[in-house]
Amino acid sequence: MNVSQKLISSHLLDGKMLPGEEIALKIDQTLTQDATGTMVMLELEAMNIDRVKTEVSVQYVDHNLLQADFRNADDHIFLRSAARKFGIWYSRAGNGVSHPVHMERFGIPGKSLAGSDSHTPAAGSLGMLALGAGGLDVAFAMAGEPLYLKMPSVLGVRLTGRLPDWVSAKDVILEMLRRYDVKGCRGMIVEYYGPGLEDLSAMDRHVIANMGTELGATTTVFPSDQETRRFLRSQDRESDWVELLADEGASYDLEDEIDLSSLEPLIACPSSPGKVVRVREVEGLDIAQAVVGSSANPGIRDFWIVGEILGGKTVHPAVSLDVNPTSRQVIQNLIATKSFFNLFSAGARFHQAGCMGCIGMGQAPATGKISLRTVPRNFPGRSGTLDDKVYLCSPETAAASALTGRITDPRDLEQRYGITYKRYQRPEKEIINTEMLLAPPGDGEQVSLEKGPNIKTFPKFDELPREAEVPVLLKMGDNISTDEIMKAGVKVLALRSNIPEISRWAYTGIDETFYERALEARERFGGHIVVAAENYAQGSSREHAAIAPRYLGQVAVMAKSYARLGWQNLVNFGIMPFEFVHPADYDTIEEGDIIRLENISGNLQNKRNQVAHNHTKGLQYELTNRLSDRQVRVVIAGGVINYFSMPSEDPKTSGTTSES
Repeated sequence: MNVSQKLISSHLLDGKMLPGEEIALKIDQTLTQDATGTMVMLELEAMNIDRVKTEVSVQYVDHNLLQADFRNADDHIFLRSAARKFGIWYSRAGNGVSHPVHMERFGIPGKSLAGSDSHTPAAGSLGMLALGAGGLDVAFAMAGEPLYLKMPSVLGVRLTGRLPDWVSAKDVILEMLRRYDVKGCRGMIVEYYGPGLEDLSAMDRHVIANMGTELGATTTVFPSDQETRRFLRSQDRESDWVELLADEGASYDLEDEIDLSSLEPLIACPSSPGKVVRVREVEGLDIAQAVVGSSANPGIRDFWIVGEILGGKTVHPAVSLDVNPTSRQVIQNLIATKSFFNLFSAGARFHQAGCMGCIGMGQAPATGKISLRTVPRNFPGRSGTLDDKVYLCSPETAAASALTGRITDPRDLEQRYGITYKRYQRPEKEIINTEMLLAPPGDGEQVSLEKGPNIKTFPKFDELPREAEVPVLLKMGDNISTDEIMKAGVKVLALRSNIPEISRWAYTGIDETFYERALEARERFGGHIVVAAENYAQGSSREHAAIAPRYLGQVAVMAKSYARLGWQNLVNFGIMPFEFVHPADYDTIEEGDIIRLENISGNLQNKRNQVAHNHTKGLQYELTNRLSDRQVRVVIAGGVINYFSMPSEDPKTSGTTSES
C-alpha cells in the first residue's frame, strides 16, 4: 500500500477502500479555531455532550484577534470556558496560527486529524491523515462519532531533483496549481514521494500540504521519514515519531512527476490561487504591499530568508512590508538570528502572531494597489478591500518585490544588488514555548459556559419541505468561494456566534441586496433557491456559508458541481444540493424565476431524480444528487443536529458525512 492507503486502512471503521465507496473513519485528534470553533462549541452544547472522546482536541484563537469592541474578547472567554467544560486544550490569543502550532506540539505520524479549518491538511506534512471539515463534522468527531467520506483516489506525485536557488516550497505547490487549477484534484488525496523529498524540510512539506486544499484535494499526505524524525526531535517530541513509508512497489490511481530542479519563481494572479504564471510574465508591476507569513508559509525559514535578503537595506518607500509571525515560538527562534534585526531595521511592520491579513483581519491593501502575499488564498475581497489585487508568491519573491517596489523575480537580486542566496540550516533544537497552551481540567462538570451578549444559542431548523415553490434569488458563475457567500474580515467574523446578525452579510460579496430580498422571499414564498455553475462553495470550511443562507430560508442550491467542503456543509444544515443532469439547463435560468419542486423527500428516499418546474419560463429541469442513504435521512430531517436528536435513530449511523 501507499502511505494514504495505510493511513485510511488503520482508521477504517466501515466500508471498502474502493474509490467512490463510502467509508467511515475513526478520528484521533481534532482542531478548531475561533472563526469556526464558537459554532462547534455551541453545537456540542446543542447535542448535550459532556466531554470529548478524542485522544486530543485543541481550540485555537488565531483568526479574530483584533478587539475593536467587546465581541471578539467575549468569544475568547466563551471558548476558554467551553474548552474547560468539554475537555479541550486551549491555545490563547497570540500564541499562534493553529496549523503550525498543532504540527509542533500535537501532530503525530500515523494519527488522524479532523479540523474545522480547510487548511487542516497541512498536518499531512507529518504523515497524518488530516481532513478539513465543517464544524458539525468536527463536533461529531469530538463526540466520538466516525467521519464519513467517499474513498478518494490517490494521486502520487514523484519528486526528483533539488530546488534551485531563489526557489522554495511555495513554488512547488504553485506549480501544482498551474497544472491542476482549483478543482483539478477534487476527490483525490495528493501523496508526494520520491528522492526529491530529501530536499524538503518538514515545514517545506507543510507549505505544500497546506495549499493542497486550493487544488480541491481531500487532503495531502507525505511519508513519515527521517526528516519527520528530525523535526519532532527539534520540538522535544522524538518519542512521538513512527516511520510510515509506502511499501516497495506501491502504486497510485493517478501519477505525476515534478523535477524540483526545473522549477522557477511562480506567482498566482488575482483573484484565484489557480491563475499561476511565471514571475517573469508579470514583473515590473508596481506594488504597495508585501505580506509575509500565514499558515501557508509558517516556518522560521520563511521569515529568515526575507531577513537575509533585506539585510542592510530598506524596503521601497512606496511599499508596506507586513510580517505576520505564525507563533510566539517562531518569534523567539527568529529573534535568536540576525534576520529578526534585519527585518526590523529594513522597515518591516510586525503584527501579532495569528492569521491577521490572510483572513482579512487588518492589513487591507490600498484601493487599486497590488499586494503580494505568501498566504494561501486571494479570492475577491478576502483581504478586506473589495477591489483588491492580491498576488500569491513565495517569501523570496515577496522580499525582492518589497525591496524594488515592483514585482521582481528574486533571481535578479544577485546581479542588481549583489545579494547571494543563502540556504537555511535546519536546527536540531528549537526554543520551545508552551506557556500559552492550557490543558483542560480533569473534570468539567462544574464549569459553566460564559456567554457574552453577542453569543446566541444555535437556531433550530425545520425539516426539509416536501414541496416548494420559491424564487431564484441569485444566479452565480464558476468557482464561487465561501468568502463571497459569507465574508470574512473584521466586521463580519465578530458576528460568527450570532447567526441572526451574521446572516445580514450572506452573499454581500455578490449582491448587497440579498438579505432584504431573502427576507421578503421567506415571508412570501417560505424560502428561496440559488443557482451556480461549476465548483460552488470552494475555499474555506466555514459553515456559516451554509448556516446563514439556511437561516434566511434557503431550500436548495442548483449547481453544475460543488466543492467538497461547501457541499458537505449544505447537507449538514439541511439545504438540498441538487446538480443539473443536463448542464446546459443552467443557461436558461434567470434570477427571479419561480421554481417548483414536488415530492422532494419521496424522490430522495426512492432514489429518483428531481424534476424542477420553471413556472416563469415554462421549462423543466432534471436534477440529481450524490447523497448517500445516510445523507438523505439527514437532509430530510433538516440537518445533522435534528437527525442526531431523533431518539429512534441508531447512534452508530448518526454521524455527519463528508464528500470527497
